[in-house]
Amino acid sequence: MNTDESPICSAKGCRNAAVWVLAWNNPKIHTPERRKTWLACEEHREHLSKFLGLRGFLKDVVALEEWGRSASDR
Repeated sequence: MNTDESPICSAKGCRNAAVWVLAWNNPKIHTPERRKTWLACEEHREHLSKFLGLRGFLKDVVALEEWGRSASDR
């Protein structure tokens, strides 16, 4: 399930380990290059993606381990 050091899912009430990063921004208040992140477990990836997507906020969905690697390239 989850260890004390593992990132957890951003879904309300979920304590599962996160495996996905949902990168998003609100174009009304953020610059285009700004990225905020939510974390998702397998169970909540689709739900959280749809929530952000319906609002036009979702920019990218990346595996958590890939996000960590790409962050070092930024």
